[in-house]
Amino acid sequence: MIERILPSVSVSEEDFGALPADVAHLLLPEEAAHVARAVPKRQGEFATVRACARKALGRLGLDPVPLLPNRRGAPGWPAGVVGSMTHCDGYRAAVVARSADAVSIGIDAEPNGPLPDGVLEAIALPGERSRLAGLTARRPEVSWDRMLFSAKESVFKTWYPLTGQELDFSEAELEFDPDARTFSARLLVPGPVVDGRRVDGFTGRWLADEGLVVTAIAL
Repeated sequence: MIERILPSVSVSEEDFGALPADVAHLLLPEEAAHVARAVPKRQGEFATVRACARKALGRLGLDPVPLLPNRRGAPGWPAGVVGSMTHCDGYRAAVVARSADAVSIGIDAEPNGPLPDGVLEAIALPGERSRLAGLTARRPEVSWDRMLFSAKESVFKTWYPLTGQELDFSEAELEFDPDARTFSARLLVPGPVVDGRRVDGFTGRWLADEGLVVTAIAL
């Protein structure tokens, strides 16, 4: 599903359904040590999304390597590779590309249902909140508050590898095209410099299917 909103230079793998009861065979030793004290659900998500990532890396011709998170949770990719991972109930996905073909990639998947109470107010700017009613009128089958959250997660996952810095929810303003299934993110803080040019925003694509909302940015 995720490949429908990603460019052809990327390789993606995904996994649907319940987490397997035993995930030890999916983990390399360094990864197993990292989640040894985690609850089973966390271990299952950590292991299955990395299994997806290793399949994708294998399709690029790369050998299996440990994919350990840094202090912010961002996965460490092999040299010459950019990528992103996401997981939620019933879904895990990973996407990778060679750094010669892409600068940064961010993906996120969420259940297609309303955000918990209080979350929208914490993540959305006034202009974003004001546009949700119009989006819902156009495409009522989509939980647009959850879509906004997902897209902001994809923005952060694209931003962070380029800067190594945090990006608050209030530091990017998003607009969606409900017909073209695209979105734009305008950075409200100085963006990263890529090839001598400052990036002041990102564009991405979205999808609502299989009970999920999924967003992706490929820079």
